[in-house]
Amino acid sequence: MIASPLVYCPGEPAGIGPDIIITLAQQFPLNDVVTLADPDLLLQRAKILRLPLKLVDAKTPVTQRATLRIVAATLPAEVSCGQPNPQNADYLLNSLSKAVRGCQEGHYRALITGPLHKGVINQGGTPFTGHTEYLAELCASTEVVMMLAAPYHNPLAPPQRQTLRVPLITTHLPLREVPQAVTASRLEARLTIILQSLKQQFQLKAPEIAVCGLNPHAGEDGHLGQEEDIIIKPVLDKLRQQGWQIIGPLPADTAFTPKQLARCDAVVAMYHDQGLPVLKHIGFNHGVNITLGLPIVRTSVDHGTALPLAGTGRADYGSLNYALKVAREMTSALIHDDIS
Repeated sequence: MIASPLVYCPGEPAGIGPDIIITLAQQFPLNDVVTLADPDLLLQRAKILRLPLKLVDAKTPVTQRATLRIVAATLPAEVSCGQPNPQNADYLLNSLSKAVRGCQEGHYRALITGPLHKGVINQGGTPFTGHTEYLAELCASTEVVMMLAAPYHNPLAPPQRQTLRVPLITTHLPLREVPQAVTASRLEARLTIILQSLKQQFQLKAPEIAVCGLNPHAGEDGHLGQEEDIIIKPVLDKLRQQGWQIIGPLPADTAFTPKQLARCDAVVAMYHDQGLPVLKHIGFNHGVNITLGLPIVRTSVDHGTALPLAGTGRADYGSLNYALKVAREMTSALIHDDIS
């Protein structure tokens, strides 16, 4: 049997999501990727980019570059590079729903997403805070975790720890709402998802994670905040008693040193801007956003729509390439099952 393909949703049609799959296809044949998009959009964008592009049916094998396997979706409104149109909001959400359903039914082995413009979807009439939350709702998953990862050369680390992984306990929240969101139940649930995913999907036999504190200096023994003593430490102790290997809570300002990163497989941040600036400094345009806790595998580019770059030929496809690579690694067991 032939292994089921990955499915790519390019996201906002006026952004660089279409550009990066077109330019990536110029580099090598993408036989294991199906793109769910409007064919006219892809052909028009390729023409603007002055790149060759051939579209084939999703079931047709690809052996040459500049060729994409397509599942067609129809845009209701015209697209101009860099100018999002709220009339296309339903197209975006329907494409995601169709891709998720295809993964659940076994037609695709993983979902890879391009960048969306949250404001445009909200202007289109659908409340939308992000891919992660929307996919959790589609999959009826009560707890999911956003984790970003990037290749990282650390001379102090063994080969299996040459990737920086940063899962988040809270995601897209105003900073003033974060302390109330770091509850014991949420922390335990999400740390459990992180540890189980590292073991099952990333094939790490005994994953070890470092967990950041919420406050400066991890609370400094209660002098700079009590969340570490009241909430975080008891949860970490409970999970350690279950056999998991956990370091922390650590001061976030020293959690990302090379010596510390050599000791762990992931660094868990309590909120978005605690961990992601470090990761994006190391691997911007070459990182990946991974949703843990879904019944499907989902990876994504780590950048936004980059509207001013759409159609210019200057968009970097590195993050998409890495998102595909990670999705392949996470589903390697599924490939084995499909061909056995």
